[in-house]
Amino acid sequence: MMDHATRVGNRLLAALPPADFALLAPHLRKIVIERDTVLVRSGDRIEHLLFPLSGAIATIMELPNGQTVATTIVGHEGAVGLTSALGASHSPVTAVARIAGTALQISPAQFLTAQHCSPAVAAMVQVFTRSLLTQLQHVAACNALHSVEARLARWLLHIHDRANGSDLLPLTQETLSELLGVRRTTVTHVVSTMRTSRALRSNRRGQLEIDRPRLEAMACECYKVMSRSIDRIVSQSTVGLVHRPPARSASRSPGSRIAGTGS
Repeated sequence: MMDHATRVGNRLLAALPPADFALLAPHLRKIVIERDTVLVRSGDRIEHLLFPLSGAIATIMELPNGQTVATTIVGHEGAVGLTSALGASHSPVTAVARIAGTALQISPAQFLTAQHCSPAVAAMVQVFTRSLLTQLQHVAACNALHSVEARLARWLLHIHDRANGSDLLPLTQETLSELLGVRRTTVTHVVSTMRTSRALRSNRRGQLEIDRPRLEAMACECYKVMSRSIDRIVSQSTVGLVHRPPARSASRSPGSRIAGTGS
C-alpha cells in the first residue's frame, strides 16, 4: 500500500486498496492543466472527472445577473466533476485552474463502472462529498461573518497550500474579485491594506508575493478550522478505504499501471 500511495499523487486515489485502484488505473490519463484553463462551465455536460496531482482549481458560482464568486478550492486532496458519480450529468459550477498543475483524467462512464464494482471506490465518492460540503459550509459562514481582508487572506492561504511552496501566486485582481465576490475597486483597497501590513510583499501585475506568517495573522480562524476539518475527513475516512476487502472482479490486476503516466 505504501508503494501504491507513493506512486499516486492524489489523496483520494492513493487511499484506495491497490486492487480497487486497478479498476480505475487503465482508464486514467495524466494531463497538464495550464493556469486559467476553464475545465468545465456551469450547466455543461461533465465529460471528464479530474483527480488533481498538483495545482489549485477554483469552483465558481455564476449568478443570473452575471456576478461570480468562488465557492471552493480543490487540489491533490480532491477531485473535479465527481458529482457525476452522484447522478449529475451537468456541472453545477464552473471550474477554473488558478495554479497550473497536473491531473489524472477519466470519463464518467469508466469511473461509474469501477464504482459499481468496488465498495471502496463508492466510499471514496462519499469521502469527497463530505469534505466538499464541509468546505462549502465554512465558506458560507466566513462570507457572512468576516471582513474582506480576512477572507482574502484565507483564500490566499488555501491557494498557497496547493502552490508547491511558491510564495509568488499568479493571481490577477480580476481573479481576486471573483474569489471574494466583490468589485475591483474593493480588491484594490484590500490589496493596498495588506501591502501596508506587509502580508503582501509586492503586487506586480498578475502576481502576488505573500508573506505567509503575516498572512496567517491576518486571516480569520476559518482557515485553520476549515483546513483541519477537511484533513480529518480525508485522513480518517481513507483509513477505512485502505482496509476494505478488495472488490471482486476478474479483470482487476494489482500490478496495473496508470495509463500515460509512466508510473
